[in-house]
Amino acid sequence: MSKYFFIFLFFLVINSWCQEYETIPWDSEQRLSWSDFKAEPSHQGRAAAITASGISYRYSTMESNGEFELDFTVHTYFYPNKSWYHAEVCDEVILSHEQLHFDITELFARKMRRLLTETKFTKNVKAEVRAIYRRINNELAEFQNVYDDETNFSRDREKQSMWNKKIEDALKDNIYIHLNTAKESGG
Repeated sequence: MSKYFFIFLFFLVINSWCQEYETIPWDSEQRLSWSDFKAEPSHQGRAAAITASGISYRYSTMESNGEFELDFTVHTYFYPNKSWYHAEVCDEVILSHEQLHFDITELFARKMRRLLTETKFTKNVKAEVRAIYRRINNELAEFQNVYDDETNFSRDREKQSMWNKKIEDALKDNIYIHLNTAKESGG
């Protein structure tokens, strides 16, 4: 049985930020604080704060008799030098809203890990992994927009509280919340 070992390390734009910029890896025990938001605030638009977070991955494959096994890591990062806030208008509720953006990113990293584990890869593994990553990022962006819309960017305190609980439970139970579930449940 001949085995070929192919290593593909993919550090996408997000990963290159890891090397050039300060990062904070997602950790259930570590919450963001306003001191983590280090970029100069934008004066365009109405945003009180911006959280820059993302998913990065790397993998290697081993092929044996036409079957490909994947060994991978997927990480969620917060980028302090790309994240900012307006101190004069921000409070703990807004910080909680921003933390949830980071937590939601972790939920989608978990979904990516699950998909990478469950997928049967072919010789087109590079394109297949990229397609999964693109899919996850597209779903993540849509989900983040729904979150902002439903909470009115944290202004709807009742909805914000509902989302806090929903995401906390999803992280604790290690489950993935589908976008239609968020819409259907009203939160």
